Amino acid sequence: MNTRREIKSLGLLSVLDEEPPSTKLSVPGMARERKCRNVDVTTVNNDKTKAFRSKYFPEVTDQDWDDWHWQIKNRIRTHMRIREILKLAPEEMILLNSERAKLPAGITPYYMSLLQADDANHPLRRCVIPTVHELQCGPGEADDPLGEEGDSPVPGIVHRYPDRALLLVLDFCSTYCRYCTRSRVVGHGDIKPTTERLERAIDYIRATPQIRDVVVSGGDPLMLANSKLDWLLSRLRAIPHVEIIRIGTKVTTVLPQRINPALVRVLRRYHPLWMSLHFIHPEECTPEAYRACALLANAGIPLGSQTVLLKGINDNVETMKELMHHLLKMRVRPYYLYQCDPITGSAHFRTSVEKGLEIIQGLRGHTSGYGVPTYVIDAPGGGGKIPLMPEYVAGREGDDLILRNYQGELFRYPDPAGKKKTPC
Repeated sequence: MNTRREIKSLGLLSVLDEEPPSTKLSVPGMARERKCRNVDVTTVNNDKTKAFRSKYFPEVTDQDWDDWHWQIKNRIRTHMRIREILKLAPEEMILLNSERAKLPAGITPYYMSLLQADDANHPLRRCVIPTVHELQCGPGEADDPLGEEGDSPVPGIVHRYPDRALLLVLDFCSTYCRYCTRSRVVGHGDIKPTTERLERAIDYIRATPQIRDVVVSGGDPLMLANSKLDWLLSRLRAIPHVEIIRIGTKVTTVLPQRINPALVRVLRRYHPLWMSLHFIHPEECTPEAYRACALLANAGIPLGSQTVLLKGINDNVETMKELMHHLLKMRVRPYYLYQCDPITGSAHFRTSVEKGLEIIQGLRGHTSGYGVPTYVIDAPGGGGKIPLMPEYVAGREGDDLILRNYQGELFRYPDPAGKKKTPC
């Protein structure tokens, strides 16, 4: 297959069949799409990004910077390039200098602009720069802790819950999170969005009438070209028993340039369509992110956020509350707060479960109810999401239920119907 045909079949205008792609990548057809694309080029750079652009990309025009293809093509991926921008700590340099990392490094110029150059403990930096800690395997960790492969009847489908299915369309992301649940497969170029592979997955959904909800994920499905995404969504929407489609993506955080009017026109054709976004820290809530979420919300797409609880990054009430407030202002409903999955090499990211309950308790009653996500553990071995809550039921006295409010005060609620019956 020649390069042009391969790009067309994959529906990727920004990467070839390998990951990481060449830093000198020039993809046939990219210039043509740029000419015909409808991009809102109203640049809204935050102050950190402006300073970063001035220092490292002084010749880049606003139109190129706002072009998601340019952002993908110019991802920061090599040890040499990262070292030019960041003052690396020893724990970062060791892994970047080797080939032992299971997940490649890859960061868009936009997201790199948000990192603190001289602080290895900066929360956003810790999420995307590999460290030697990834080589340490903690108790209970596994490459596939959620047992997704055991629930995969055909390649690309994870069917765990009766009425929902997960469709993994590709393994490419514009920026790789070091705590990624699918680091065993993401970024390795093995999961390609070929028509043949996707048709087989769609056939399974079509032949399984109990599936009413399809979650499109990956990798990041918004790395597909608009035409390929349009094809995929149209095929799913044509299945009578598929009631809703959900897209899981991190582009609003790491590549907000991807959200433009042309993409929104595609997405809004397939309502009811929902979108799950991935925000982990208030510093990700930039003017660019606000603008991207506004475009999606204005198109009638309900937005939810799935936030991972990460040690030393967002594991305190103040940080989490600030993040939740930003999300509400962006019209993004805080949906899940995930306990970090026990993937291999993730121990340095995981908090105790008590810490997660403490954060939920610090949010409930202290901020808007809409701003309190559901704290869940995705049970290892394929058990699914299990919600966890602080203990608000203190006990029972006679016909009364004793409840504890957000201030720790006790209240009685008459509940005679809930009283255990005495056997005859």
